[in-house]
Amino acid sequence: MSGPRIFDQQHYALLNRARGEVVTRLLSELKGPLDLRTAVDVGCGVGHFSAVLQSMGFEVTGVDGRRENVEEAARRNPKVAFHTNSVEDPKLRSLGTFDLTFCFGLLYHLENPLLAVRQLHAMTKTLLLAEAVIYPGDEPVMALIDEEIHEDQGLEHIAFYPTEACLIKMFYRVGFGCVYRFRQQPNHSDYSRAPGTRRVRTMLAASAVRLKSNQLALAEEPSSVTRPWEAQIGEMTVTAAQKLRRFASKPLPDKVKSIQRIIKER
Repeated sequence: MSGPRIFDQQHYALLNRARGEVVTRLLSELKGPLDLRTAVDVGCGVGHFSAVLQSMGFEVTGVDGRRENVEEAARRNPKVAFHTNSVEDPKLRSLGTFDLTFCFGLLYHLENPLLAVRQLHAMTKTLLLAEAVIYPGDEPVMALIDEEIHEDQGLEHIAFYPTEACLIKMFYRVGFGCVYRFRQQPNHSDYSRAPGTRRVRTMLAASAVRLKSNQLALAEEPSSVTRPWEAQIGEMTVTAAQKLRRFASKPLPDKVKSIQRIIKER
């Protein structure tokens, strides 16, 4: 491969720095109380976060679907065991279970994200940390997207992109008892809204039991207000109670923006 690797380019460096600050802050708080010792980095790329986790004292296993990524990750992190495997392959479970399952930048690159989430749940003893690009919208839905043909995209270059609500619902439905939003998302423009833009990414946590951390806010399982089998769908079939439940499920900053938008429209 000629030239610098795409994961070493400046925009990834800035993104990883912002994500890493949030990750290390949370894991520094939870690692001891939850007795987190082993970690699997699923979709590890060239091993950036595998190295971060190892530096925090985890026994780390890295997995990626591209052999060239695994070879480079192993070169950079000789003390980490790396494997080539797709998160959608049932053989992934043969790696065993881990105190921490780490999955950043992967779940939106897949043909079968719910299957992948089932895999992650099966491998997780205690805590899952996940980060993803999210499709716009408040309902738990996905959109099938043609991806660009680059080394940082999915293996098949067509993927279902879930909304944040869809990710949360999938985590609950595969068996996680609690799903959390981060109260403070990474300090990067992809995780915030500005005039004329939307939030592109989210970071979530899931666990079997309740976590004690001021950094996390429990998210309720979302429900869909659309009934595809009915002739009239969308807002025409949304009752006042359904609208209220959907509003209540939003994080506080989104509630404030919704209220501001309503006031402005009036």
